[in-house]
Amino acid sequence: MKRAVSVTELIHANHKALEFDGAWLNAIGKPERRGSWLIWGNSANGKTRFALQLAKYLANFGKVAYNAMEEGASLSMKNAFIQTNMKEVKRRVLLLDQEPLNELIERLNKHKSPHFVIIDSVQYTGMSYYQYKQLRDGYPNKLFVLISHADGKEPAGRVAKQIRYDAFVKIWVEGYKAFIQSRYGGGAEYIIWPEGADVYWNE
Repeated sequence: MKRAVSVTELIHANHKALEFDGAWLNAIGKPERRGSWLIWGNSANGKTRFALQLAKYLANFGKVAYNAMEEGASLSMKNAFIQTNMKEVKRRVLLLDQEPLNELIERLNKHKSPHFVIIDSVQYTGMSYYQYKQLRDGYPNKLFVLISHADGKEPAGRVAKQIRYDAFVKIWVEGYKAFIQSRYGGGAEYIIWPEGADVYWNE
């Protein structure tokens, strides 16, 4: 049995927060460097574009692995990296080409492994909720950002729905805007692509 944490210990604990600023601070607050987030939305609404913008921003705070389970190192992913100008952080962002869960775990066990892991998508990993908890709990000092397909406005499938309840930051993407619920504050809409959002929301 774990020892109980006193009120004084909790209040004075040194939780490492990411010093977000600007639009990211307004949307998410100052999150911890650990735990899990969930991004979900329907196709062609800006999920990948948002996830890459997030990856680029997180690269200011540590190494990022983007596991492109669906698209891999495809032409569309290449174009998405170019559009996001990922060259600016090329030494701190790794593209994993459809890396299976067991190989991702091997990577995370290595010295100087990525601090932040983005997995696109929950459905393509084939993971169970138990495997998700093992991943999250097995690396308590890493932040996992999982992307999910949507069924209407809900994450698609039982596992993604369970992850949403567990996630500290929940991000619904629609019409090139990200609508965010965060346990760290924030709450403002994040505009992924102004031109696309303007067309979508003003039709």
